[in-house]
Amino acid sequence: MPRKLVTNWGNFPSVDANVSESSNVSAIREFVRVNDSVIARGNGRCYGDSSLNENIFSTLRLNRFLEFDKVNGTLECEAGVLLSEVLEVIVRDGFFLPVTPGTKFITVGGAIAADVHGKNHHREGAFTEHVLHLDILTSSGEVVRCSRDESGDIYRQTCGGMGLTGIILSAKFRLRVIETSYVRQVSQKAPNLERVMELFEEAEKRTYSVAWLDCLAPVKRVGRSVIISGDHCLQHELPSALKNDPLRPAPRSGFGLPFYLPAFLLNFASVKTFNFFYYQIQARTAAASIVHFDNYFYPLDRVANWNRLYGRNGFLQYQFVLPKEKSYDGLIKILDRIARSGLGSPLAVLKLLGRQNPDAVMSFPMPGYTLALDFKVSPAVFRLLDELDELILDYDGRIYLAKDARMKADVFHRCYNEQVSSGSFSSLQSTRLKY
Repeated sequence: MPRKLVTNWGNFPSVDANVSESSNVSAIREFVRVNDSVIARGNGRCYGDSSLNENIFSTLRLNRFLEFDKVNGTLECEAGVLLSEVLEVIVRDGFFLPVTPGTKFITVGGAIAADVHGKNHHREGAFTEHVLHLDILTSSGEVVRCSRDESGDIYRQTCGGMGLTGIILSAKFRLRVIETSYVRQVSQKAPNLERVMELFEEAEKRTYSVAWLDCLAPVKRVGRSVIISGDHCLQHELPSALKNDPLRPAPRSGFGLPFYLPAFLLNFASVKTFNFFYYQIQARTAAASIVHFDNYFYPLDRVANWNRLYGRNGFLQYQFVLPKEKSYDGLIKILDRIARSGLGSPLAVLKLLGRQNPDAVMSFPMPGYTLALDFKVSPAVFRLLDELDELILDYDGRIYLAKDARMKADVFHRCYNEQVSSGSFSSLQSTRLKY
């Protein structure tokens, strides 16, 4: 079987892997049987090494839709179906994803393995809270149907289990009913962290909320942000120009970066300048508008290969969550440390999360604030993130495994009390973190 160099969205790390791809369960079972250690990989949109191994099974040929129940609002499909493909099928019939992360180019299996969350976590929880059942090929070669009530232990360990319990073959999940494919959004500027947290509290009644945050703001403006909250637009709220096609699907067109940008273009000065002007051009008061869901949920997806902005060495996305009562103090310290490091993140996204997922052993979200940051790979960044790990642990926080490529094992075991039973499945990440 041919080997190839495989890396995920952060372009770090990479592995020379034996990759198998099939839609035949017998072939999948045989691949698992003859290899001591295997990990499933979908579209490679996780940022670190959680779906990398010397033996990889690609789920992309598991791409069939099995049942679209328009009466009960559910969809059943194979694990390699992309969320973008789900949207192409369901939006025209007045449905939307119950939960979506910031990219639509992940697989359904990946959404379950990472238990992804979105801008509505404070209202709707994580993706797997809407999964009714899933079929998984375990290390014994058995295909098990599991749910909260059937083979519940496997179900709970698979949800957020980073692919270590087996290869997810298919899943059935609930959908959200919508009247239009548009979002009624409100953008508000916040001069500091205290104010953006107040705005998040005020926006809890809205379905969605997210904030861009300037991680290099001056001391008196630490945490200055632009928060964008939103709800699905109703038909009677649409302007007349949009009423002829209220359920317009997302456009497929976009542009891409044909090459990696030189790494020196992304530096402290350029990030600081971009952040300053981005904040300044926002309206001074709350600005309301109606936008297509593609613009609201997936702005970066419009640029194919945007990960090339960080150069050939790749980048690390670092995401953590702090308990709500400790979030303000913890974020102030963390943002101060980032600003003093001179290693600014050009993309910093703040969200308010809701309840802990009761049905997932190792799910990331907890009630509190989560911040996601991007950093170019460099020795200095690794040192900085080691320091941030300790700060996060001091505040009883947690680091997101779907974004991790460098956490140390002792940090992981202090973040997550529970572990999953892996059997024949492991990844570079699980080996590094010893779980």
